[in-house]
Amino acid sequence: MNIIRIVITGSVGAGKTSLIRTISEIEVVDTDKRTTDEVAEIKTSTTVALDFGRLTFAPNQAMHLYGTPGQLRFDFMWDILISKAHAYILLVNAHRPQDFRHGRRILNFMKQRVQIPMLIGLTHTDCPDAWETEDVAIALGILDQATRPPLMIVNPTEQASVFQALIVLVEQLQTTNNYQQTTTIN
Repeated sequence: MNIIRIVITGSVGAGKTSLIRTISEIEVVDTDKRTTDEVAEIKTSTTVALDFGRLTFAPNQAMHLYGTPGQLRFDFMWDILISKAHAYILLVNAHRPQDFRHGRRILNFMKQRVQIPMLIGLTHTDCPDAWETEDVAIALGILDQATRPPLMIVNPTEQASVFQALIVLVEQLQTTNNYQQTTTIN
């Protein structure tokens, strides 16, 4: 079976675990633990190692979805998970400008380690204080339209929205050599 490994990353509460739970055909393996720090103001549990889900999208082809922790203290997992990834999605809370710097840090981290297709998914765009797509792009330091990765609204709890993001990412992956480097499992 050909496996495409996709990493889902972003800040705390961006929707990484929700996205994987929404689309996975298997019960998601997660490492959620009860929050004991300032994250408790946002949510009651957080990922401390990874989330894992799978989606079969064609005969003998599947995606393995790996969600990273959002907290900086677990950033060593970013390195482990991105090292064998074929592509990644950065989820950004459009209504939490205080998270944009964290998103920019993740982008820089990933760019230093891999040159693979990526997509930026804006979440929580239905919130009253959500920023416009172009403003988020500027805040993330993505100024050049010619080299800008796909930037789209993603609702991590809606299957159609998640499918659309994965389709865009796979299309991008197919136009690169990375697609030919998928792992075959017998």
